[in-house]
Amino acid sequence: MTTDQPAALASLPAPRSAPAEAPAPGPDPVPRGGFLVKAFGITAVLSAAGSGLGLLRDLLLARYFGASQGTDAFLVAWTVPETAAPLLIEDAMSFLMVPAFALALVLRDEDPDAPDPVRHLVRATLPWLLLALSGLALAAALGAPQLVELLAPGLPDPSLAVVCTRITAITVLPFGVAGYLAAALRAHHSFTAPAGIYVAYNLGILALLFGFHGLLGVRSAALGVGLGSLLMAGLLVGPFLRRLRTGQAGQAGAGRSRRSRNTLVLMPLALLPVAAFTLTRQSQVFVERYLGSALPPGTISHLNYAAKVSQLAMTAGILICTVTFPLVARALAAGDLTAARDRVEKDLGQAAAVVLLGTAFLMACAPSVVSLLFQRGAFGPHDTAATADVIRVYSFGLPAQALTGVMIRPYFSLRPVVRRAGDPRAEDGGRRLLDWYPLAAMLLGLGVTVTVGLLATPRFGALGLAAGNAAGITATAVLLLRGLVLRGIPLRLRRVLGGHARLVGTAAGATALGAAAAGLAADPLFSTLAGGLTVALAFAALGTGLGAREVRGPVLAAARVMGRAPLRRIPPGPRRPGTRLAALSSAADPTRSAGEALDPPIVADEGKFPHGQ
Repeated sequence: MTTDQPAALASLPAPRSAPAEAPAPGPDPVPRGGFLVKAFGITAVLSAAGSGLGLLRDLLLARYFGASQGTDAFLVAWTVPETAAPLLIEDAMSFLMVPAFALALVLRDEDPDAPDPVRHLVRATLPWLLLALSGLALAAALGAPQLVELLAPGLPDPSLAVVCTRITAITVLPFGVAGYLAAALRAHHSFTAPAGIYVAYNLGILALLFGFHGLLGVRSAALGVGLGSLLMAGLLVGPFLRRLRTGQAGQAGAGRSRRSRNTLVLMPLALLPVAAFTLTRQSQVFVERYLGSALPPGTISHLNYAAKVSQLAMTAGILICTVTFPLVARALAAGDLTAARDRVEKDLGQAAAVVLLGTAFLMACAPSVVSLLFQRGAFGPHDTAATADVIRVYSFGLPAQALTGVMIRPYFSLRPVVRRAGDPRAEDGGRRLLDWYPLAAMLLGLGVTVTVGLLATPRFGALGLAAGNAAGITATAVLLLRGLVLRGIPLRLRRVLGGHARLVGTAAGATALGAAAAGLAADPLFSTLAGGLTVALAFAALGTGLGAREVRGPVLAAARVMGRAPLRRIPPGPRRPGTRLAALSSAADPTRSAGEALDPPIVADEGKFPHGQ
């Protein structure tokens, strides 16, 4: 028993090995490939809907308020939910709790007669989380004047920013609850409700923005942020409670008083490097707000609109690892590093392909896209030109943003917030030191961001800030790629980097051709359509010609379908023991070639370490 174990988990049983020939019991069997492809589709559709509503939100902000001191004040206040969202929903909370729930589910499968480890985990963590989140929300509201002064000391009139900051501070509590419940549901392979939280969030903002923008000004947007955060958490409560009841029903006849010799240990200190990394990553926004506040009014707004448009491409790439992250976490919990490595390599390639396609489109069509989306009402041609220039500079950092999101998930999964008490690897001092490697990489990247920003901003203004952002996150991504190998996931770096070089060459060619096509039309709609279609066709053709697997596979599959060629089907046969988790590393691959053989690495159901250790 370790000293960092709370009493609430003292009786939590550690897993025992199940017989190799017996299927893993329990109410939460690992889903088959068809389910995961469907989950990816549902997640993509709902995430796209949430992003579309978010874009509509930004369009209304631009239409009603333009790029002015009022929008600058609101965006400074929006720093609170912008910081809380990655920390409490998608990043830190997910990095901590998805692996924790995955390990609890592996334990439940391996020892179905023991008390439900999922319910024990909830009892040990959720009350403390609610208490901490309430304190943080109160502190943010009370310290709003100091926060505004720290974030944007150059604002001419900070009073509006202080009011909006106090309103948005309430998001800390519901954001944290939503992140916790979403992590639990994703670990249970339930993706629909978590994917819909941003739909609920943006609907809340839009409702108040539509109804009260004339009466309350930008305060209506701040109130909408608060309402949307409450809707997010409310959407997940019902599905979460149903999952808990399902687990309880699955163990209704279990001997609840029996204990195993080993226990599952809570490691609260694992929170520190995860939270520090996420906050440091978000500090790039703080740097932009701080340096941008000294530039002409509207600069912060131009940066914000550009970031929102640019991140649509990054979000599409991150969707892939959103679905596959629980699979990687379960593979690592079961000890199969080979299957986890193969899944991570696929995620890196697929995310890079999707993001580079979006990057090529944005760089080729940025002026027409911004004009089409924003240029109306108070948002004029000058704002369009300034925002389009920032988008093009931002785009250089989008691939690194996406790859950082892919790599950090398996990195922190190797040391989740809970562990098996008998796992000797957890006591390794070198491993504990490596917990802080992502923070060191992010700090170095942030140093690059600050240096480039300070040097370039006096001459290039907002473009200098965007260049610093792109340079800093690229440096971080390079360091994290090496860090995954040091952490113990044996990535084949030459293979990964070779594939990315082909994708970069593909994107460069598609950008040049798309920009030429976009310049042939003066109308923003036709320019966007011509440039976008050219980019897509060029990306497909060049990627296939250069041998980029992430492009060639879907292109050849589409060609077979269009040519009505019969697809090779694998004849049904008896399933080998221990292939449930292994099939997931390829079944959740929506971009794989239609003729690619289904032969993934095996993750043993028994929870053994690699090579039978």
